Amino acid sequence: MQSRSVRLDNAIDPVELGARTGMLWSRHGLLLAGLAESVRIPVTRPEGATTAQAQLAGLVGDDEIDVPATGPVAFAALPFDREAPGELIVPQVVVGADPAGNHWITATGLSVDEGIEQVRAVMARTPAHAQATTYELTSAVAPEFWRDQVVEPVRDLIRAGDFNKVVLARELLLKTDQPIDVAAVLRRLNQAFSTAIIFAVDGFVGASPELLVSRENDMVRAHPLAGTAPRSSDPVRDAELAAALNVSTKDQTEHRITIDWLLDNLLPYCSYVDAEPEPAIITLPNVHHLGTRVEGRLSSPAASVLELVAALHPTPAVGGDPQDLALKAIEAHEPGQRRLYAGPVGWVDAAGNGEFAVGLRSSHIDGDSASIWAGVGVVGDSDPEAELAETRAKFQAMLGALLRP
Repeated sequence: MQSRSVRLDNAIDPVELGARTGMLWSRHGLLLAGLAESVRIPVTRPEGATTAQAQLAGLVGDDEIDVPATGPVAFAALPFDREAPGELIVPQVVVGADPAGNHWITATGLSVDEGIEQVRAVMARTPAHAQATTYELTSAVAPEFWRDQVVEPVRDLIRAGDFNKVVLARELLLKTDQPIDVAAVLRRLNQAFSTAIIFAVDGFVGASPELLVSRENDMVRAHPLAGTAPRSSDPVRDAELAAALNVSTKDQTEHRITIDWLLDNLLPYCSYVDAEPEPAIITLPNVHHLGTRVEGRLSSPAASVLELVAALHPTPAVGGDPQDLALKAIEAHEPGQRRLYAGPVGWVDAAGNGEFAVGLRSSHIDGDSASIWAGVGVVGDSDPEAELAETRAKFQAMLGALLRP
């Protein structure tokens, strides 16, 4: 079984196709939509990147475009637990577009003509989804319990010197009286969060603000975020909140931990790697973040994006510092299982190019149910009530897409 990639003259909208099929990636003008499944490639973690990459490379066939994301491409949403197994999903059909103006279709396990017919059938279909009339939203644990019995004790352990930072998350559960319309959710996310990374893989959908890592030939990039402030509808107050975030000792410390860790862990793979000297304010519709762009050149032979994901996940932005101790603290104190939340989600091609986001501002949708998580970085200066408020601000991204009729 091999792939074939050809140019498309009449461009198909990958965002609409991916919304309808539930397999989508949209970031900075690179759009990928998948349709049906050709094969699933198991990924043992954290050491199985090379084997999975080799299996994907075995699907290489004709490629008349020959740019990153053409040829056989796999989508993946990997669990937060870095030792839990994952899968690469190679669609039968991928429709793509990039900022350079290329439009293409890749077929794996069937002919290009058959792939085009499948795409046309999906795009011609008029979806019929019954509108939900009831929505039941509950917290997996009471917010006050999470504040007082989860965040506060961990904050006190940090003050005692046990850790530098621990990221703690909490879960909301949504139940409706009709299956949730994933396509509608993705359209809303794409409209509301145009600068975010829009993704959908295996029912895991979201609008992540954070690039874990990308690899394009020998260039590696990351855009870690750490440090958050809420938004305000009052422009003056909103500017004050952003300015306060920029000078917040707590948030700057949290951010610096993440950047230093990321640079240390990328360096073994690079001939050089560097970061912007100061973080910038990254403004989204629901929150402000501190963000720093990181860029480097990979040593030869260049590590695949799957190898880089294995080396970098989880960053202190979603795990904590020191990593091993923070992850043990999460396991001991955080109620529930994150599953895919805050795990790596993205795509990889046969050459090892790819992009992976941190699976934030996300929801795992299963029929008429959805699980929604939001997390905060807890440090010694953390105020548990403020951390609870931060989760409420972060929940708004997915709740606005899930609950809007």
